[in-house]
Amino acid sequence: MKILIADDDPQILRALRITLTAKGYQIFTAANGTEAISAAVDHHPDIFLIDLGMPKLDGIEVIHGIRGWSQAPILVVSGRAGAADKVEALDAGADDYITKPFAVDELLARIRALTRRVPQEEAAPVVHLGTVTIDLAAHSVTRETPGGQKQIRLTPTEWQFIEILIRNAGKLVTRQTILTTIWGTEHAEDTGYLRLYISQLRRKLEEDPANPMYLLTEPGMGYRLEGVTT
Repeated sequence: MKILIADDDPQILRALRITLTAKGYQIFTAANGTEAISAAVDHHPDIFLIDLGMPKLDGIEVIHGIRGWSQAPILVVSGRAGAADKVEALDAGADDYITKPFAVDELLARIRALTRRVPQEEAAPVVHLGTVTIDLAAHSVTRETPGGQKQIRLTPTEWQFIEILIRNAGKLVTRQTILTTIWGTEHAEDTGYLRLYISQLRRKLEEDPANPMYLLTEPGMGYRLEGVTT
């Protein structure tokens, strides 16, 4: 069971890492909101422990970013005790809320409760876009050609982009969701990034990039991945 702990207090990070590792959990840590989003995309935790008062991106922004593509349980661990803070976090997509300082036994009990909500681990999907095969687990993209399989290289950012679309295949993924998840909320209006990367992905994955069949644009809204087979 993988847990990501995001908190800007190094003592909290160290204490929770030691405690939860001793309980058999695999722990990843992040010291700010941007690191938390990056670690979430890289490691796909089963549970998140998120502080609200972090630099770069605060906890609410991190929750919104995670909820754009993951339904893993989120436990807010925060010094903010106000009812309004709790309501905002839960409305953003958190599953539970515990206030600092907390008893370790209570934290462990809440984690166990969230663990029961974690779905059975599913293999990372292997999907097909026509002659192109994308294996998320192997980080491999190949195209069937008359001469055999041809390897296609994606950059780390292209991988993040296509993975968000694959995990939401057939659904509209808003521009803001993609921008926040990959680059953070400070770039939530930088749609030029999206046009650049969707163009690169079409060039690599579509048979006819000028007339895409799979990576579709919803004008003014976002992108949709269609025609996926498994």
